[in-house]
Amino acid sequence: MARDEINAFLGVGTTYEGKLSFQGSVRIDGDFHGEIESEGTLVVGKDAHVQGTFRVGQLVLSGRMQGEVIASARVVLNRQAYFMGSLGTPILVVEEGASLQGRINIDEGETQGAESDEERALHRGEEPLGLIRIAST
Repeated sequence: MARDEINAFLGVGTTYEGKLSFQGSVRIDGDFHGEIESEGTLVVGKDAHVQGTFRVGQLVLSGRMQGEVIASARVVLNRQAYFMGSLGTPILVVEEGASLQGRINIDEGETQGAESDEERALHRGEEPLGLIRIAST
């Protein structure tokens, strides 16, 4: 299988609700609500609307996403991307024009969920290291 080959595709006009796990790469151009868990790559196309909890190796976002994302390798937000929620990844690439609203945790080690040391510090009113707040206008 080629490195950039898509294993599964959820097209425009398609709606899926539930839990999805996969190997390799999956592209979503429709609507998704639920949970995704994979060490592979999740590609969210410009017409997609996704909401839920996502634990993936890599995320490439061009559409709209809301929820919690933990990406173990990297996240790429293309210029059309709109993200709202919490995001944890060691590498974040943001193209000019992308919109972000929420919490971002950039950590060189293993990324952690909402109960990380950084999140606990935030709840205590402290500004933790490695946590960046970005709000779109």
